[in-house]
This record gives sequence, C-alpha cells and structure tokens, in this order.
Amino acid sequence: MKIDSALTPQSLLEPIRRMWEISAPKIIEIDATFDHSGGAPVYTVAGRYVPRGWTDWTQGFEFGSAILQFDATGDERFLAMGIARTRACMPVHVTHFGVHDHGFNQVSTYGNLLRLMTEGRIPFDAWQREYLELALKCSAAVQASRWTRLGDGEGFIYSFNGPHSLFIDTLRTLRILALGYRLGHVLKGEGDAEIPLLGRMISHLRATAKYNLFRGKGRDIWDERGRTAHEALFNTGNGTFRSVSTQQGYSGFSTWMRGLSWAMTGFAEQIEFFDTLADEALVPFGGREEIIALLSEAAAATMDFYIAHTATDGIPYWDTGAPGLVHLGDVYERPSEPENDFEPVDSSAAAIGAQGLVRYGGWLARHHRKGGARYFQAGLTVLATLLGPRYLCPSPKHQGLLLHSQYHRPNGWDHIQPGHRSPFGEATMWGDYHMRELALLVQRIAGGGPYPAFFSV
Repeated sequence: MKIDSALTPQSLLEPIRRMWEISAPKIIEIDATFDHSGGAPVYTVAGRYVPRGWTDWTQGFEFGSAILQFDATGDERFLAMGIARTRACMPVHVTHFGVHDHGFNQVSTYGNLLRLMTEGRIPFDAWQREYLELALKCSAAVQASRWTRLGDGEGFIYSFNGPHSLFIDTLRTLRILALGYRLGHVLKGEGDAEIPLLGRMISHLRATAKYNLFRGKGRDIWDERGRTAHEALFNTGNGTFRSVSTQQGYSGFSTWMRGLSWAMTGFAEQIEFFDTLADEALVPFGGREEIIALLSEAAAATMDFYIAHTATDGIPYWDTGAPGLVHLGDVYERPSEPENDFEPVDSSAAAIGAQGLVRYGGWLARHHRKGGARYFQAGLTVLATLLGPRYLCPSPKHQGLLLHSQYHRPNGWDHIQPGHRSPFGEATMWGDYHMRELALLVQRIAGGGPYPAFFSV
C-alpha cells in the first residue's frame, strides 16, 4: 500500500457525506422489496440482494445499516426502521445456540441502539434500555456457552463447524462478551457455577493469537509474521492443537484476507475496551500489562501484513495464495484491478480492516507510542479508495453500496458476470455495513463528536 500521509479525516467529510446520500435510498429499497422468507440478504447477484442459506449471520448488518444511517445523518426514518426491524426479527438471533456470530447480529442492532441512547442521541426510556440490555446479556451468555477447553487450561468459543474448530472471525464477535461483562452479566453453569464472561473473552483472545496468528518466530519461524489462518483445529479429547485449515480461504497456509481483517479490527477494538477496565478487574486473568502486550503485538503484526499485501490503493485480493495471482504479476506494486479475469479483490476486507487501522493508530497516538500515524493514515488511505468511483456504487439500479466484495470463492457462490471468469461488481451485506461503520468512525473523528465504541453503553 502507498500510504497517503496528506489525508485528514476532515478532507474526507465531503465524500463521506455523498456516501450517506447514496446509501439512504438503497437501505429503503432493500427494506421495501426484499423477501425475507428465504433468509436475510447476503450478497448481490446482478445488483440485487439475495439470501444464501448457510448460517444466518447478516440480518444484524441489514438492520444495523439503517441505525448507522440515522446515526450519521439524523434522518429519523432510519431510526424508526432500525427499531421496528430489530424488535420484529432479531429476538430469535439472541438465543441462537447454533452459531458463533452473536457479536455481528446483536451488537449491530441492540448494541448500536443502546450506544445511541447512552450518547443522548435518542430519548432515554428505562424500559427500552432494559430491553436492549437484556438482549445483549442473553446473547453474551449464549455465545460464551459455546466453549471448548484446551489442555493448557485456556479455551475458545467454537465455530458452527463444531467444538474442534476455532475461527479467526470470532475475534470480532467477542464484542458481545465485552458488552455482557460491561452490563454486569455472568454465565451460570451447572451447580450455579459462575463463569466470568471477561475470563472467557480473554482466553479466546489468547487462543486466537496463539493458534490462528503466525508470528514468524518460535513455532512459526518458517512462516511470515502477521499471517492468519481462518481456522485452527483441535483434538477435543485432550485439548491439543492439531493443524490449521480454512473454510473460505484458498488454504490454511495462505491468508484469506477478510479473516485477517476481522483479526485487525477485533484486536484493535479489544485494546480500546481493556483501556476502560480497572487494573484489579484484569489481575485474575494475567494483568493489564500482559494482556495489552499480547493484543498490541497481534494488532501490529496483522496490520503490517495487510499493508504489505494489498495493492497500492489499499485494496486486497481475496487470498494471498490464490492461484490465479501468478497471471497478474506483482499485484502489490500497482492499484487494484477488480475487473481482472483471474482473481477477485475483496473490498469488504478493506472496509473491515481499515477500521482496525484507524482505531489502533489512534490508540497508539493517545498512548504516545510509536507507529500510530502510519496505521491511522493507512486506514484513511483505504477509506479514500473505497469512497472513490471504482468502489462506491451510486447507481439506483444496484442495491449494493460497496462494489467488488466477495463471499465464498471455494464454494463458488459469488456471481460471475456473463463473459467473465472472475466475480466483480457485486456487494455483500457485511461489506456495505462495515463501509458505513468505517465512514461513521472517521466522520465522528473529523467532527469532534463522541468517539463511537461498541462498549460505550
């Protein structure tokens, strides 16, 4: 990536404002026309959102987009839409014991609404607040109950693949455990045993950093620092690590870039969260110094890898080992080429990862640590590209906001236009949501408004 050091949050306000103008009618049209009987909208096919049965992890992004639209613009139509759809459609997700995606669905809806109430952006109502808090507490307990214990005494929240499977994605869904803890909740097990949500969250962070992140030293001396594996596999009989794997990437030994982006933003947000906790709360789990050092090292490694493995405009190809990249030459020495016929880019990975860059860069600066400006400016560089004409979709005929987003290359789910061999020109619900979330973050930084953090409840 060629980092643009001249960019400022203020310089991006006008393109961000235009993005919200483009965003509004798309949210309204999807809400008015999408048939939810087959599931939530997942990705576009020829510009129209369609469902894809696998796990129902995108509905919170659909309704959360309306809440973010209100947050950024003050247009109360979208607040009313977000509240109504959350009440009608999201309760089933709160007690969904079959998925690891609670931090995606519930934080995007109930969490955003609770944050807005805390900020004074929407009227305080005691019963409504209690309703929002209860949904988040229950979701946190359900998420924390998906637990695999490891032989070293640690453990992790297992993926929908089963108790043997640790996904890199889950790192960002840990937001729900943080909120449950912030709201004073605990998970109760057999014999009324109290299981601290904070402890499970920290243990999962450690497991992910140890097994899904390659450090380029020790066990990983043969590998590259900052690379991530989508999945780590374990023997559930004795809790030992067996191998790395992937579900959505090319291989366990290449880097699926959206998985890397989930890690970037997940580590960055958790560092911000731990900053708000008292030292004594962290003592039983290793103490502040050890936890922050672990998270900061992991955040820096993943972000350095991202910067080194994107096109010059900050957009990654979907996987660093994708076999067709050999036909494209050195893709990291020129701007991204989303329309190429060999391997697609993934703009959703860019929108997710850029938020981590901005947050971690800001955290370093606030703590007077080196390197903050580099990461912060890298995040702005990615956002500037995504706000440009190649990625932002103004067409009213296309329901997507952020073009050239990918879902699942190994399964062949992404739409390929006639006459082409590689998918491009389509959108995903998480790509659109995280584009809005990233834009809101930078907009708030530029305008001096309350810093949007998931735990500000």
